[in-house]
Amino acid sequence: GGVGSWAAEALARTGIGAITLIDMDDVCVTNTNRQIHALRDRVGQPKIAVMAERISAINPECRVTAIDDFVTADNVAQRLNGGFDYVIDAIDSVRAKAALLAYCRRYKIPVVCVGGAGGQTDPTRIQVADLAKTIQDPLAAKVRDRLKQGFQVVKNSKGKLGIDCVFSSEQLVYPQPDGSVCASPATAEGPKRMDCASGFGAATMVTATFGFVAVAHALKKMLAKARRQYVTPPAA
Repeated sequence: GGVGSWAAEALARTGIGAITLIDMDDVCVTNTNRQIHALRDRVGQPKIAVMAERISAINPECRVTAIDDFVTADNVAQRLNGGFDYVIDAIDSVRAKAALLAYCRRYKIPVVCVGGAGGQTDPTRIQVADLAKTIQDPLAAKVRDRLKQGFQVVKNSKGKLGIDCVFSSEQLVYPQPDGSVCASPATAEGPKRMDCASGFGAATMVTATFGFVAVAHALKKMLAKARRQYVTPPAA
């Protein structure tokens, strides 16, 4: 989707040898403002098929596995049984996101989760911290609650959950019917939403940066692990 497509693009152009894409959505014209595979001639096609074709065009040697499905709380074990070196979580559903993170944490699968990218315009405010330390991110806050209530995942003695999260410290704004924005998530008419029906609540420079930061973090962690594994021990 919005973040995942840019993450896949960055991985492909970095020369990663194998990528697994998991999604069951189709490209829609309303994706144009934030997703790299949202092209007019691709509307209506499965996102994973379009992205897999794009990756192959960029890096023909990359092995792409495209899974036409959503990750859910019920199938997370099946979807994460591929022996992954790293998982980039760009899920929007709180229940599915928490299930994936809890599974990765339990089975020590390296993962970086991505918070909400909507309602923001300043990509320079994006950063990485422990999931317990994020601010200005309603999605991350809901996931923390779900992890605690549904999976008994709680903070350690240092106040951390042990899950890296990409988030922005920028104050969220919400689209208004007249084209303006405001900082209040609710009005007398009810809660505001950042969806395609209410107004385009995300911008490419933000969603792309979320994806790029997630990939940069994952690659840094993978390289650090590789260096530790291949360090030559000192001579006796």
